[in-house]
Amino acid sequence: MKMEGKVARHLALGAAILLSTGLAAPTVRADDGGKIAGKATFEGTPPAPTKIKMDADPVCAGKNPDAVSDDVKVSKDGGLESVFVRVTGGLPAGKTYTAPTEPVTIDQNGCHYVPHVVGVMVGQPLKILNNDGTLHNVHGMPKTNDQFNFAMPKFVKQKETKFGKPEVMVAMKCDVHPWMSGYIGVVDNPYFAVTGADGTFTIKDLPPGEYTVEAWHEKYGTQTGKAKVDGTGTATADFKFKAS
Repeated sequence: MKMEGKVARHLALGAAILLSTGLAAPTVRADDGGKIAGKATFEGTPPAPTKIKMDADPVCAGKNPDAVSDDVKVSKDGGLESVFVRVTGGLPAGKTYTAPTEPVTIDQNGCHYVPHVVGVMVGQPLKILNNDGTLHNVHGMPKTNDQFNFAMPKFVKQKETKFGKPEVMVAMKCDVHPWMSGYIGVVDNPYFAVTGADGTFTIKDLPPGEYTVEAWHEKYGTQTGKAKVDGTGTATADFKFKAS
């Protein structure tokens, strides 16, 4: 009995130490959260791709002889590419999020911006590459943030910039090649995504709750929807766009 009493006292003491240091509490990982997944689709007959003439720059024409515009890309089953999707309501009030130090990358390749649409957090580096072997001039045209405008001759392979405030969306163009355009969604939380070639997206690591979700497309405007995340499950938010 005496030995059992000592063991009990030691166990109680150990538990008290763990509780006082916080070690007894289970660690909450970011990937313990739920998800919002869905698809952006185009209703009706999608417009035919617009052919781009790049003859003014032989480098562009040689790398991308069959170039078409990036503004509307629809898969065979109607999935709409390059839709920027983000959570706009339902997040904890006053909570702040640390921006990743890993940059988001846009490549100038084939005299297009690849990807055409990206998302970054406020303060996160945006890296712009030049793999074309020709002169580009990257001109960002935000309305809330500071504009950026820098030349990238063929020997300048990369530049970096950052944004100090949220802004959806920031347009970007090349002053040398007028067909080049891209968009950047600047947000203050990590809950965003861009639809892929099949129109699908996933926003991960959300705590349980009811959320407002916004979907933006450069030609077809903005839509909003609701999604309820329950535990570690996946909520669905689908969006349908059509030409006006």
